[in-house]
Amino acid sequence: MLDFIREEIQKTSALLSLISQDNRLLETIELVAKQCAQALRQGKKIFFVGNGGSAADSQHLAAELVSRLRYDRPGLAAIALTTDTSALTAIGNDYAYEQVFSRQIEAIGQSGDVLIGITTSGKSPNILKALEAARAKGMVAIGFTGLRAPLLVERCDIVLNVPATEIPKIQECHITFGHVICALIEEEIYGAQYNPIRKQSETIV
Repeated sequence: MLDFIREEIQKTSALLSLISQDNRLLETIELVAKQCAQALRQGKKIFFVGNGGSAADSQHLAAELVSRLRYDRPGLAAIALTTDTSALTAIGNDYAYEQVFSRQIEAIGQSGDVLIGITTSGKSPNILKALEAARAKGMVAIGFTGLRAPLLVERCDIVLNVPATEIPKIQECHITFGHVICALIEEEIYGAQYNPIRKQSETIV
């Protein structure tokens, strides 16, 4: 049992170490944060979608922006389209499960908004349709996925690929990416005014 625990932790550590050395991937993470910050400054919104564990990640990351991550500051406009059970079940029943997110995007998405679609396989039909709907509305379409996801790449402006094929490891990296992105957004928009460490440092200088 301990060997299994140790092996799993070591696998995650090795994967994160590999990512930390991938400058191209790190620059893509930075680009995602900048795109989101730019949209928020312009009064736009960040939408998140995913299935299963990725639905939980969507809600988690939206909450980090709406509430707070590292320090108190005004809320940021983020919505997880995985939480309205009436909308999800109505769309799934009246249309198809593949449209549970795209229909919501069609209803409330606006040009300049950002959609982050999370799918470990890169093949989830409802995520692919949501990304298509986002691009049709002039939104920025961003995908979080695993190593190989050609269908997702075709539908996205930016893709963050975890260099792994094991679903739990991809998910662990997705939440790490998300936390880093949320921290960068928070700092980009409010750091100078609300980050106590940054304010103290700038006062000393």
